[in-house]
Amino acid sequence: MVALCQHRTKGAELPGGRLTLRGRLTAAFLAVVLGPVLLGAFFVGVTLSAVDHSRATERLGLAAAGVRTSIDALCQQLRAAADAVALVGDPAARSRAADQVVARGLAAAVRMADAAGRTTYATAGGPAGRWQDCAGSPATGAGALSARVGLRDPAGTDLGAVAAAQPVDRAFVARLAAVTGVGVTLLDDPGGITHTTEEQGVRAAVLAAAGKADGNRVTGTGDGRYVRRVGPSPGQPLPLVLSVPGERAPGLYGALIAAVALAALLAVLAAWRLARVTTRPLGELAGAVDRVARGDLSARVPVRSRDEVGRLASAFNRMTRETGTYVTALTSSRDQLRNHLAVLGDTLASTHDLQRILRVILDSAIAATGAQAGAVLLVDGDGVLVGRCVEGLTGRWPTPDPADPATLRVPVGAGVLGAVAATGEPLRGRWAPPDAPTGEPTCETYVAVPFATPGGAEPRGPDRPGHPPADGDPSGSDCAALGVLVLYDRVGGHEFHDDDVVTLRTFAGHAAVAVENVRVHEEAQRLSLTDPLTGLWNYRYLRESIRREVERANRFGRMLSVLALDLDRFKNVNDTWGHAAGDAVLVEFARRVRGVIREVDLAFRQGGEEFVVLLPETDARGATIVAERLGAVVRDQPVAVEGSGDEPVWVPVTVSIGIAVYPDHAAGGQQVLDAADDALYAAKAAGRDGYRLAPAPDPVPTREIPVVAAGAGPPDGLPRAGAADPAGTAQGGASSGPHPPRQSRGR
Repeated sequence: MVALCQHRTKGAELPGGRLTLRGRLTAAFLAVVLGPVLLGAFFVGVTLSAVDHSRATERLGLAAAGVRTSIDALCQQLRAAADAVALVGDPAARSRAADQVVARGLAAAVRMADAAGRTTYATAGGPAGRWQDCAGSPATGAGALSARVGLRDPAGTDLGAVAAAQPVDRAFVARLAAVTGVGVTLLDDPGGITHTTEEQGVRAAVLAAAGKADGNRVTGTGDGRYVRRVGPSPGQPLPLVLSVPGERAPGLYGALIAAVALAALLAVLAAWRLARVTTRPLGELAGAVDRVARGDLSARVPVRSRDEVGRLASAFNRMTRETGTYVTALTSSRDQLRNHLAVLGDTLASTHDLQRILRVILDSAIAATGAQAGAVLLVDGDGVLVGRCVEGLTGRWPTPDPADPATLRVPVGAGVLGAVAATGEPLRGRWAPPDAPTGEPTCETYVAVPFATPGGAEPRGPDRPGHPPADGDPSGSDCAALGVLVLYDRVGGHEFHDDDVVTLRTFAGHAAVAVENVRVHEEAQRLSLTDPLTGLWNYRYLRESIRREVERANRFGRMLSVLALDLDRFKNVNDTWGHAAGDAVLVEFARRVRGVIREVDLAFRQGGEEFVVLLPETDARGATIVAERLGAVVRDQPVAVEGSGDEPVWVPVTVSIGIAVYPDHAAGGQQVLDAADDALYAAKAAGRDGYRLAPAPDPVPTREIPVVAAGAGPPDGLPRAGAADPAGTAQGGASSGPHPPRQSRGR
């Protein structure tokens, strides 16, 4: 390399011995480039070694914490097992409890001793060797880990102790290695190896390095491994050695030296070449570069030749022109993106309308990437991707006459969109026609990214008719809802690239947040209207529902029946079997109510053991049929609750029901509730376990208002207000006639 440098510089000397510009540029370039290359190579070597040691130290630190955590968890499990045996009062039952603890895998063996330390009972198959107490002094050579719990009678007299143990064997060490992800070696008393997961060839090196390691210090071995000792110490009584292989590649320094030599050779060649072609235009190019750096993109370099420097000048001029075009386009795109992001932020902050939010997200993604069409799809309960928001898909369907061109439906796992939803990985590329129809639109290019939200199944909102989730589970489904954001055919015909995937992931994240926010909002709204124990609607939603149902009955000329229910002698249930049994009775009663009423009927827990059922479009006859069914389904089958023993206790339950019908018994929502409540008290007074219909209200008294008859008829012969009828009798004033007949439903 030195000879080559001398050869190059000799050709660049003037007759007077002075170097030309080319020689000076070559020497300067070599001085500037080779120095940093050498320093960089040295820094890279040192840095890689330090990074390797740091990563190994971090891995071993995490592994040491994992070992302590695992051993502490095992000790807590053994202590819990010993406590479970010690809590048994009867010695014979205590032995059976010890056998059950071992049979359930809570401990490998249980040993009981009296106050003098003599073993009174030990389970079969206990580990051999010394049992190392988890809370005892750290030691080596243990055959098992154990937890010891003292036995005392009610007076506090020491009766002995119970010890539960788990063997410290090869399987135990292997489990520690699997948990921590590093090699684990268990040492014995003389400093030898008891059990290890290391290969035969590295055990000696690990043992030698372990002898030098102390405390938290990490020591390296000759073959590139790192070793750290863990214990014995309080809380971790086992002497363990953790080891991991280094990540530094073999022959690193030789490769660095070769790279430096190659860089030096390339630097000499490049310096000579640059010095040769860079002469006169350098000043002009430097001036133009300075103008561009100050923001003047109109700067141009005169092209004086067609050699390399001339081409450089032409390329510089072309670059400045294209840069100006790009800057203008980027400025416009930035302004558009700012506007879309502002609209997106305002939409996310101001509304819970999922359709509107998804529309804004899709439009913003299309504008940011230059796509011609796109869609946002969410997985429904049948495992099918359904297009919740589409744009520009007209004319892109695979068949000329699709059954439903406005709906995009793709099964999960089918086609491109189904694969993205199934694997959770984004896809982009050119469209290839599938072997079988998948329901996807056709295109030239595409890019699709997935997004997921926790608890993605759409909850049932309070405005949805029917019932809250059954079995007292107001939380709904916790299944994750998967969605896909897809764009088609970029403007200009170019394929989508990785930057578009990154951009689309950002918008998909907004879509995931939108879906989650809407779900949380609907769930919070539903929980505020639901009784947490029974899963029925609560009193707050009762007030809203009675108002809405009365308005609907008025609007359509229908009837609304109200059932007020009260469990008979419910206080006796709580006093006899406890409040937990009372809660079980309420939950079972709510379940039976849901099983009797229709989907359109509404059931509420008003408070305590009081319930209300609204029966839209139902007259008194239909309401009594429902009341009879409710009474029978509650009366015929007692409720099973947990008793003091293993067998359940059957609690007989009956219900009293009051019935009121709007508008026959009241003129408003609260009045019909009060009428049903009064009827409920009448059912209670009549002996309970039955129903009573609210009495019809007293009719409003009316009186005739005399109207003077007209003396002469009008010229057209038509009757007028106040005119006498043909029989000569005066028409009375306004009176309250009977209500129109109501529709009765058969039950």
